[in-house]
Amino acid sequence: MDKPPVKMMDPTLAEMGNHLSGAMKILESGKLGSEQGKERRKLSWKDIPGPLQGDGQDVVSILQLVQNLMHGDDDQQGHRRMQYVGEQGHMALLGHSLAAFISVLERERLRKLTTRILSDTTLWLCRLFRYENGSAYYHEDDREGLLKVCRLVINTHYEEYATEGFTVLSSKHPVIYQSAACRPGLGQHLCSQLGLPLSSLCIVPCNTMFGSLHQMDVALLDKLIKDDCESGKVPLLLIANAGTPGAGHTDKLGRLKELCVQYNMWLHVEGVNLATLCLGQISSTVTAATKCDSMTLTPGPWLGLPAVPAVTLYRHEDPALSFTAGLTSSQPVEKLRALPLWLSLQYLGHDGIVERIKHASQLSQQLLEHLKTLASIKTSDVVSHSRVPPISGGSLRDVLGSLILSIVEDELNSPVVVFRFSQDNSAPSSGGSVEGYFAGERDIIDALNRWLGEQLVQQVPLSGVDVVELEDEGTCVRFSPLMTAAALGTQENDVAALVEKLGEMIPVLCCTLRFRQDFKDEVLQQTSLSYIEDLSWPGLGVVRYEPRNTDLDEDKRQQTVEKINSELLMKLMELDTDLEFSCGPEFCEETNCIFIGMATEDLDVAELVETIGSVGRDIEESGKLFENMTEVVRRGIQEAELQLQKANEEKLIEEGVLRQIPLVGSVLNWFSPVQASVKGRTFNLAEGCLDSTEPVYSIKAQMNTEASPDSPKSSTKRFPGQKLFRRHGAGSDSISDTSSVSHLEESFRETAQVQVTDVEEAEVPQENPAHIPEDTASSDQRVPEGQETESVDNLR
Repeated sequence: MDKPPVKMMDPTLAEMGNHLSGAMKILESGKLGSEQGKERRKLSWKDIPGPLQGDGQDVVSILQLVQNLMHGDDDQQGHRRMQYVGEQGHMALLGHSLAAFISVLERERLRKLTTRILSDTTLWLCRLFRYENGSAYYHEDDREGLLKVCRLVINTHYEEYATEGFTVLSSKHPVIYQSAACRPGLGQHLCSQLGLPLSSLCIVPCNTMFGSLHQMDVALLDKLIKDDCESGKVPLLLIANAGTPGAGHTDKLGRLKELCVQYNMWLHVEGVNLATLCLGQISSTVTAATKCDSMTLTPGPWLGLPAVPAVTLYRHEDPALSFTAGLTSSQPVEKLRALPLWLSLQYLGHDGIVERIKHASQLSQQLLEHLKTLASIKTSDVVSHSRVPPISGGSLRDVLGSLILSIVEDELNSPVVVFRFSQDNSAPSSGGSVEGYFAGERDIIDALNRWLGEQLVQQVPLSGVDVVELEDEGTCVRFSPLMTAAALGTQENDVAALVEKLGEMIPVLCCTLRFRQDFKDEVLQQTSLSYIEDLSWPGLGVVRYEPRNTDLDEDKRQQTVEKINSELLMKLMELDTDLEFSCGPEFCEETNCIFIGMATEDLDVAELVETIGSVGRDIEESGKLFENMTEVVRRGIQEAELQLQKANEEKLIEEGVLRQIPLVGSVLNWFSPVQASVKGRTFNLAEGCLDSTEPVYSIKAQMNTEASPDSPKSSTKRFPGQKLFRRHGAGSDSISDTSSVSHLEESFRETAQVQVTDVEEAEVPQENPAHIPEDTASSDQRVPEGQETESVDNLR
């Protein structure tokens, strides 16, 4: 009696669930459990694509193809983690398979089933998100619900629109209002789909003096509506935000609802903060969304459900107008869109749904609490501190310190955290200057924040942070766990890792910002270097080596600049240093430049710039030497050809004409051999001339052409473990006391050895030149045979 439901289950449904489970395991693991499908298929038709030839493919082969398309070149580029799909995600995927299966039922049974699924899902969503007496429209595109609502409102305000069409709108121009903080392109999409001119769209600015920078200016909206009414236009619909796409702020929905009632307008609300309506404790500003005329929900990312449709909840009393606008349909198949959500909501239950929304909200609060513990971080209601006027005496800014990470906190329980790196310039820090920093301040800070966000995305991928561009604040880093946590499986330890990485990067950002001006000043002092002003580069700066030869034409000069800077970049990248050198971003306007990355506290900017200049000069000089040597070799070859021709003529005169005849010359040479002298030649690259090889075989020449002494070593010495471009004593981590002591001991040891060697050389008597050291006797100089004894006698 315990298992009647299992026994009565339709075998087709059970098999479908098993197939889906097995396919998901194969695709997620990247391994196939069978070797089937590897047999060769016979070619039936030349014009038929390969997979369609023969009698078709088996399931394993098709899954193998899907797996290859999903993973691509993961073996070469490293395994990319797929989106986390839990059991609730499998239920959503099963819903799509069931929808296709249910669609083949007989019409009456299909109608009853779809009606039950649609009514249940709508009731559950209205209860979960506290939207009483509402209807639901399920759609794939999250903008489609708003589009259908606009059609409903137009049909409500213009009774003859269904028969007369756009001609009715010409007499009374409709107006759609939306906040400046709404999704980009949303209003343009509505006008395009509705056939309205862009003049029907009114963008309402956000607050500029009081409140959040991302909340709609209610007073200005009231004025705009009055002006439109006086000019004969019809206020149609207002789009408000419960969580703006950028910063997650919520408009004053209560006040906006009052305006809509006053002017007979429709109020539509959308945003990520609507997810918190299912929690026990809700912000008062978000609670006002339950009184709006319609709202769009996206439960897929909130709950981690793949391929789940968005839902638009709305209230309207006329079913006929809803049907005309497309919010309801008589086709049962279209009602099956709610089936994946119907299955997933039942699987999660009320507690599971609330737990996931609550977990995401707690992650945001955890990040805020961690950021507040850092001494150099400030949390406020406004991310941009540029709105705060300068304080005389600098009392407030002195308290904030040299670094500020401003946080967006629309509400105490806001599920979206947006932070931005910034640095106060009231007082310069040690090791760098801030003079001239205010030139291009916004662009530099934006570039550093962009680098910060990209690094956090790479190093803590499970945190789900991304980089967002806000109109007033600039580039910021956003943490919105409601949209990412369920899909990525973000946990508290991921937030802790995010804060840890952020703490490691803040000093690097500060040092780079301080040293930018110092780097520029040092480069400007070098005549062979030019400083490239690139405010979008998140690093120390950009430099280019300029050749000192000004006699070249423009094309030749450009080629020389490209060649020198390419070789200079390669040599700098080979140095033992923590700095990163590159040729810049892929689509960079500046070419033939060297982009230097982020700096650390112990960076010696002067040494860095001097090294770049000296290496560039060495490359330029070696290039000139190569060009000169090419000319010398060419002239030497010409001279050698002339001397060879002259030697042939002398040989002809010395031997005679008869000896040049093959047969006669052999007979003459047999009776009267000729002792011709062979004159060798050697080409001296240093002097660029041809010399005779005879001195090579003489002892005197060997004594005079001994090997040159070793090149002197660089007088600059670094401590053991110390890398290039680091100031001595700047950081205690890079150089230890033990290494310093050992370095001094080695210096004293080398000095003592030099003194002992000088004393020993002074004690050797100068009257005994016959005493030859062993290393001299074992010299690798070559001596011609038969001259060994003569060489010793000469030495004696």
